[in-house]
Amino acid sequence: MEDYLQLFVDETNLYNRLVLGSLLPDHLWKPLPHFLQSWIRNYIGGTLLYFVSGFLWSFYIYYWKRNVYFPKDAIPSTKAMILQIIVAMKAMPWYSALPTVSEHMIESGWTRCFSRISDIGWQAYLVYLMIYLIFIEFGIYWMHRELHDIKPLYQYLHATHHIYNKQNTLSPFAGLAFHPLDGILQAVPHVIALLMIPTHFMTHVVLLFIEALWTANIHDCIHGKLWPVMGAGYHTIHHTTYRHNYGHYTIWMDWLFGTLRDPIADSPKKVM
Repeated sequence: MEDYLQLFVDETNLYNRLVLGSLLPDHLWKPLPHFLQSWIRNYIGGTLLYFVSGFLWSFYIYYWKRNVYFPKDAIPSTKAMILQIIVAMKAMPWYSALPTVSEHMIESGWTRCFSRISDIGWQAYLVYLMIYLIFIEFGIYWMHRELHDIKPLYQYLHATHHIYNKQNTLSPFAGLAFHPLDGILQAVPHVIALLMIPTHFMTHVVLLFIEALWTANIHDCIHGKLWPVMGAGYHTIHHTTYRHNYGHYTIWMDWLFGTLRDPIADSPKKVM
C-alpha cells in the first residue's frame, strides 16, 4: 500500500518540479515541506490560468470582436474588471488550499483515487468518470442553490459575487470573484467525490483547474447555444433573477429540480 501511495507523491513532486522549477530558483522552493511546495505550485498555476484566460478572452470578445458580440454600452468598464481581479486575487491563496488538501488526502490513502488508468482499464475509467461528473453536477448545483436559499450564507458569502448583476458588470474576470469560503464551498464536491468514487488522480487535478476556465467562460454573457451545456446565456439569467440556473456544466439539474430558465425563451430585455 505504501509503495502505491508513493506513486501519488511522485506525481505531485513532478508537478512541483514542472511549475516551481521553471519559475523559481531551486534554493527558494526545494527546502520547503512537500505540502507547502504543492500549495505554492497550485497558487502560481491558478493565478497564471486566471490571468492568461481572462486577458486573452477579454481581448478577443471586447476588442478584437467587439462589434460582433457586444454593443459599446454592454462592455464592462476597466474599473469593474479591475475590482473583480482584486476580489479574485484576495481569494486565490485560499482557493489554492483546496487542491493542496485534496492532494494530501490522496497521498495519505484517505481517498479512492488510483494513479494509473491501466490499474482498472479504460472502460472502468470512463464509467467512474461519468459517475464522478454526475456527482459534481449534483453537488455543485445544491451547494450553489443553498448559498442562495440559506440567507446568512448569501448575505455573508455569496452576495460578494452577486454584485455583478448586469451584463455590463459581468466579465471573464468575475468567474473567480467570490468570497474565499464561497469559492471553496462550490468546489468542495470535487473533494467529497474522492472519498466515494474511484477517481484517476491526474483527471481530478485537471478537472479542478478546468473550473477556472469554465467560470471565466460562463461569465462572458455570450450565449453559446450548445444544448445541454449550462453556458453564459443561462448563467447571465442566474445573475439577473437570482432564482434560476444554479447548475454547473449542464442544465440537467436545473431541469430536474425545476429551476431552469432558458435564455432563448426570454426576451433580450429580460436577459440583459
